[in-house]
Amino acid sequence: MSNIVRDSDVVEISEPPCFTFGEKVRARRTIRNDGTYAGKDIGEVLAKKGEEGYVISIGTFLQQFYIYAVEFMETGNRVGMKRKELDRVEPRDIDLDLPLPGSVSP
Repeated sequence: MSNIVRDSDVVEISEPPCFTFGEKVRARRTIRNDGTYAGKDIGEVLAKKGEEGYVISIGTFLQQFYIYAVEFMETGNRVGMKRKELDRVEPRDIDLDLPLPGSVSP
């Protein structure tokens, strides 16, 4: 277990996610299958650099990073990606300070 390589000392999940459900995003680089994507060969392209898709779910990895499941429209692939692998397609005009489920807004 000690051979897990973390690429940052930053604990991203201490802050809210950078992207939201349904947000349109763009791949910053080409993403290839590392062996964790079922039905595709290792090394096969899952998303091309510049390909656009939508965030369909948000999870975490190693209690450190958010992982954004992105459905890419061109290929139809659903790929888990880190924040550093994605760009926002459209600028966010409003601050999305949404209340948590079950909380009462003022």
